[in-house]
Amino acid sequence: MSVPYPVARSGPEDAPARPGSASERNMPAPGHDGSWDGPTYYGRPALKPAPFEAEVVGGYIFLAGLSGASALIATVADVTMGERAAGAVRRGRYTALLAPTIGSALLVYDLHTPERFFNMFRVAKATSPMSIGTWILVGFSGCAALTAAAQYASDRGAAPHTARAAARAASLPAAVLGAGLSTYTAALLAATSTPLWAAAPRALAVRFGASAVACGAAALWLGERDGGLARRLETLAAAALAVDLAGDAVSAIAYRRKGVAPAMAGPAGTVEKVVGTGLGAALPLALYAASRLAGRRPPALGTLAALAILVGGAAFRTSVIRAGATSAERPDVSFRFMQPDNLPD
Repeated sequence: MSVPYPVARSGPEDAPARPGSASERNMPAPGHDGSWDGPTYYGRPALKPAPFEAEVVGGYIFLAGLSGASALIATVADVTMGERAAGAVRRGRYTALLAPTIGSALLVYDLHTPERFFNMFRVAKATSPMSIGTWILVGFSGCAALTAAAQYASDRGAAPHTARAAARAASLPAAVLGAGLSTYTAALLAATSTPLWAAAPRALAVRFGASAVACGAAALWLGERDGGLARRLETLAAAALAVDLAGDAVSAIAYRRKGVAPAMAGPAGTVEKVVGTGLGAALPLALYAASRLAGRRPPALGTLAALAILVGGAAFRTSVIRAGATSAERPDVSFRFMQPDNLPD
């Protein structure tokens, strides 16, 4: 049978020699492009891909980043601009509820049973990204819910001064935890044995964080009537997108050097490049630059940029999940990543 990846033998049945025999001890070194031309275990995957549904987990990660960044941006706007930013602050506090509500539902669905979700609360381990992330989500959910409840009470005119003070007090820890919520999912993925996720952990965290900030700024931009504040949100989104693109470049270099780049050559990698990076980062940056150079800010242009950022942010996370599964399924990628030159310094 034919195997689409470099293999030493076509299968155990017709293999004249076992892996590790004298004929295979002189394992060829990785090529100059980082690819693997050495033997594998009969072309079979050495790893099992993570049992994630890409759309479900990607959706949770997207909502976590969007919620955390929205809470952070809303809090900074509230502290620095006060009443002028009231509309953006209100939208940010309500947007922050997406992770505790829809995001948590997606997480429970991915675990297939609520009991697994509740079991995560039984321990707290500082060395476990899953445990740390669980408690970040719990803390953020509580603070975000209190902030949104106080905001709602203020909007309804129930003790407005007290409600506003309560909302601001609860929003401060929500902002801190929101920053963690935006990036801990990168640590969670990078801590696995999946080659693509583990190959560039810092760059992945930078991309997740920058994309979250861009998505949060884009979400708060929608519906903003204050031109000055809208301009600030656009500037923040553009800066975050520039960091995202820089992280993408660093990731690409690491992927080639560590031999996992072939995992990005399939459909998932195409979606990441075309939709996640192209539509979600490069296009909005070009639109922002064009509007600044033209000296006028058509609302439709800003709306297009904001929507592109949100769509691209969701596609980026989903495609990273899919590409990670591909890197685990391809023995040429996983065997190359296992080589000593990829060990941490």
